[in-house]
Amino acid sequence: MTQTPVAPTQPAASPGADGTAAAPVRVDRRVSRGRIASYIALTKPRIIELLLVTTLPAMILAADGLPAWWLVVATMVGGTLAAGSANALNCYVDRDIDALMRRTTHRPLARHDVSPQGALVFGLILGVVAVGLMGAVTNWLAAGLTAAAIAFYVVVYTMLLKRRTAQNIVWGGAAGCMPVLIGWSAVTGSLAWAPVVLFGVVFFWTPPHFWALAIRYREDYARAGVPMLPVVASPKRVAGEIVAYSWVTVATSLALWPLATGWVYGVLAAAAGAALIVAAHRLYRQTRQGSNAKAAMQLFHLSNSYLAFLFVAVAVDTLVH
Repeated sequence: MTQTPVAPTQPAASPGADGTAAAPVRVDRRVSRGRIASYIALTKPRIIELLLVTTLPAMILAADGLPAWWLVVATMVGGTLAAGSANALNCYVDRDIDALMRRTTHRPLARHDVSPQGALVFGLILGVVAVGLMGAVTNWLAAGLTAAAIAFYVVVYTMLLKRRTAQNIVWGGAAGCMPVLIGWSAVTGSLAWAPVVLFGVVFFWTPPHFWALAIRYREDYARAGVPMLPVVASPKRVAGEIVAYSWVTVATSLALWPLATGWVYGVLAAAAGAALIVAAHRLYRQTRQGSNAKAAMQLFHLSNSYLAFLFVAVAVDTLVH
């Protein structure tokens, strides 16, 4: 009996110069690169950069100079994996509201570039590897703080606070303060007042930083039902709280001067703090005049530069002395 030929399951490929099928390979590589890029995007690399900026100076201050290179590499890699884990798990939990907000519709889960199960497994694996690496190479205090940071961001902030209270970013932002404690403990195996003060700087810096962004995307948060302060409070109140937190941030940063740093840090911290306070008051003034969107974004970008500059000042002061 003659057998009817079966049609091929893959499309015919264009032969290469040597007669081989090259087109599917190129397509597969593009798909693979796209999938890898989507998983990387789940980790929110731009946020990780800012977290690492606070880690290394804390390590330099703890070591009173440059720590061992292998310790720096392990801590930075572990911190990157931990932050990536927390961010990926945040994307998994928030995938429903990310699809509703203009600012987050490009995220992989909102675009269906990654499956929810894939994002969950990816986030958990990153977290386990991060904690294991920190424990094996640095010490178990740093590893425990790393695990606590991941859990706090995912469970306390994302799952418990974010959709329930306007104080979500105030208390939930504590997770973003943990890298200074992790960096210090990785070097010393203990904690001290200096990293606690640095923790306080990031803690008080977070609300004005994030609320400035939330002013710009107020309609997004309202549409998603997330009670960020600019959604539930008057613009004047939001601007007033931004001013207050900015002053407390600067005051906390200057408390590090007599405690653990020298005049180089003191001068640079005072100058950077003055710029932050001026921007906060500009936002308040423009809010009272009825238009604050431009000033809000100026403050948001300035606050990023402020934090990076302040922690670089910590490192420079330590190395100079």
